[in-house]
Amino acid sequence: MPELKPRKAIFNPELKRRGIYVLPNLFTTAALFAGFFAIVQAMNGAFEQAAVAIFVAMVLDGLDGRVARLTHTQSAFGAEYDSLSDMVCFGAAPALVAYEWALRGMGKLGWIAAFVYCVGAALRLARFNTTLEVMDKRYFQGLPSPAAAALVAGFVWLMLDNGISGQDVRWVALALTIFAGVSMVTNCRFHSFKGINLRKSVPFFVVAFIALGFVLISSYPPGILFGLFVVYAISGYVISAWKLLRRRPTASRLG
Repeated sequence: MPELKPRKAIFNPELKRRGIYVLPNLFTTAALFAGFFAIVQAMNGAFEQAAVAIFVAMVLDGLDGRVARLTHTQSAFGAEYDSLSDMVCFGAAPALVAYEWALRGMGKLGWIAAFVYCVGAALRLARFNTTLEVMDKRYFQGLPSPAAAALVAGFVWLMLDNGISGQDVRWVALALTIFAGVSMVTNCRFHSFKGINLRKSVPFFVVAFIALGFVLISSYPPGILFGLFVVYAISGYVISAWKLLRRRPTASRLG
């Protein structure tokens, strides 16, 4: 009887990619918790805590991808988990915070504005996931959902810090919520800043500039953060308008 040889284990690299890595998913789970906490606080009427929680979720969301890339622990599970977390943190949570804080008393117009934002975030995330391999890494197509969430949450935080209630600025909140939702599904391009290499040496003034930025933000977080994201949200439209103006003379010369 022939001797049976033990079968050699075949290593499949795909199995490693399908695994679940703890470190990056811890950051994603923490971001998801912050988004859920924002929803709970909004339902309880603690809108300032809800707005701050959305910013915390934004920081954690930015860290999970960086950690995954630096530690080579990217996975399909992590990508899907991150997308679902983003929908809660930057889709449902800001829409609910805006609605509960300022839009509830506006009837159908209020919840329609909140839904416009929510569906804009869902469409933005779906488009990002399906065009990830073909898009220019230097730019986002449409306003990123964390930046849109920062617009809404930053406005709520700034108004509360100045003692202004949601009912006093409900029309501004309505316009800002719709603007953020529509901006997420536009074809305008926004800088992604993904070209920044954290492992590359930089001149001393860059470190000093970053330190100055932290000092500036810490001096008045609600106003500085909201102002920064307003500028970022407008930048996409400015870039698109500039490119359109540059194409017109070329088109007229060809005609």
